[in-house]
Amino acid sequence: MLKLTHFKPHNLDVTDIATTIPLTAEERSRSRYQFTLTDGQIICLHLPRGTILKDGDILTDETQSSLVQIIAKPEPVLTILSHSPLLLLRAAYHLGNRHIPVELTPDYLRLSPDTVLKGMLAQLGLEIKEEITPFYPETGAYGHP
Repeated sequence: MLKLTHFKPHNLDVTDIATTIPLTAEERSRSRYQFTLTDGQIICLHLPRGTILKDGDILTDETQSSLVQIIAKPEPVLTILSHSPLLLLRAAYHLGNRHIPVELTPDYLRLSPDTVLKGMLAQLGLEIKEEITPFYPETGAYGHP
C-alpha cells in the first residue's frame, strides 16, 4: 500500500512521476481516501483535512520515494450555455442558492447530472449539454486559490 501524505516539495524532479491517478471532482475533495488502481496497487490519501486536490498536483509519501500525479478524471456533467450573460448569471444564482457544486466560467456553467436541476435550468431557457469531461467546481470562498 502506498500512503500519500505530502505535496511535492519544489526541489523534487517531476520527471520521476511513478503513477498518475485519475480522480473525479468529488474524489479530489477527500483528504482521507483509499482506492485500488487498475494494476491492483492500493493507494491511501492521508492529507490535511480540507485539502482539495487540483489537476496536476503531485503527491509523495513520507520518504519522498514515490511521486504520484493527480489527474482530473472525465465524468458525466451538465454543461449550461446561454447567449445571455444575465441568464447564465441567474442560473449561477439559483444553483448557488441550492449549494450545488458548480464550475464557473464566463461562457458556461458545469454541474453534476441532476434531473430536477436540469428541468429548472431548461425552464429558465438555458441550453443544456450532457457531456463527459473533467469537472472543476469552485472550492468556495474559504477554499484554496
